[in-house]
Amino acid sequence: MTLGWGGILRLCLVNAAIGGMAALPVNLFNRLMTVELALPALLPGLLVALHYAVQITRPVWGHRSDAKGGRTPFILGGLAAVGAGLVLTAWAIAYAPSTGIALAIWIVAYMAIGFGIGAAGTSFLALLATAAPNSRKGAAATIAWLMLIAGAIFASVGAGVALKPYSPDRLMLVVPAVAIIGWLIAFLATLGVERRLGAVPQPDEPALGPALRATWDDPAARAFTGFVFLSIFAFYLSELVLEPFAGHIHGLTPDASTKLSGGKDGAALAGMIAAGLLSTLRIGSLRSWAVLGCVVSAIGLIGLGAGASLIAFTVILGFGNGLFVVGAVGSMMRLASERAGATGTRMGVFGAAQAIAAGIAGLVATGTLDLARLAFSDAAAYGLVFGMEAVLFLAAALVALRLLKPAPMLQPGE
Repeated sequence: MTLGWGGILRLCLVNAAIGGMAALPVNLFNRLMTVELALPALLPGLLVALHYAVQITRPVWGHRSDAKGGRTPFILGGLAAVGAGLVLTAWAIAYAPSTGIALAIWIVAYMAIGFGIGAAGTSFLALLATAAPNSRKGAAATIAWLMLIAGAIFASVGAGVALKPYSPDRLMLVVPAVAIIGWLIAFLATLGVERRLGAVPQPDEPALGPALRATWDDPAARAFTGFVFLSIFAFYLSELVLEPFAGHIHGLTPDASTKLSGGKDGAALAGMIAAGLLSTLRIGSLRSWAVLGCVVSAIGLIGLGAGASLIAFTVILGFGNGLFVVGAVGSMMRLASERAGATGTRMGVFGAAQAIAAGIAGLVATGTLDLARLAFSDAAAYGLVFGMEAVLFLAAALVALRLLKPAPMLQPGE
């Protein structure tokens, strides 16, 4: 049994919860550590890298959800771990008596966030891939990522508004509220869904090792894993430097820079909607949206690095990111669902490649920024990071031209 449009929309609220909760470490917490606490940008970069590094366990969660025959416990348990990590991080930012104690708490908290996102995100995508009928898988992928961005927007903008004026006490009210709301949304979104769908197909390989080898031996899955790594590495290079850039170069306050990140996510949402609507009309293909998204993102980064309008080129960057997501995630959903008994494992492999790339990107971006600020002006240092990311996006566009199939991502009626 599969879900109709209403069921798909409801299930995708899980991704809104994940997006909203995951936005705080890379946006708000990064900003507070770098600007308000005056810590090196490399520190939150290392913490975010840690939260991505532990997501190398995504194939484990995906395979376990295949083998256990149920995805919902992994989704809800994962989000509970994320919420606990968020609250711990906020407490250490607000009240830790020393940087050493705060750092110890942050390490534990970011590991919990990473494990939780890995378990919840992988299990959600595997559940969605089996819940959506074949004719709607592309559209379901687009809806899921629209929800992810929408969740990040509401959390970023909502937290920014609620934090004004900023204070430690206010931070400890806002962050737990985000965590509780996110978990409740996921609970309501998954309530009774798996009972309607029936049993999860038995895994092709009951043991993790053989299941991973079978996935890696598939040439299409292996090639796509490489594309995911390159494109996501480019995608995340600016993630940890955009809000500090807004504070250091443009003088934005914490609430204003958080809203800027929300504006970028809003532009990404618009890009995904535009690509989805045009694809429904048979205008464009998976490959064209991936390529165009990479190119538009590069244009936005070049403008930011050159000192052009902050808001305008942040919007361009976000819009390009949205176009790219429609192409890349649509193909990920379809490729993972081609093997019913290995959907979770495949999604875990793709997710692990994404997490490794994102973690390395955070380290490279923040490390490069800190080193460049020693030798150049702040503006030139940020420009170097943005320029590096633009080059990588253009390289990813070339790879997409050669690798991705030009078949339309969405067909009318899907």
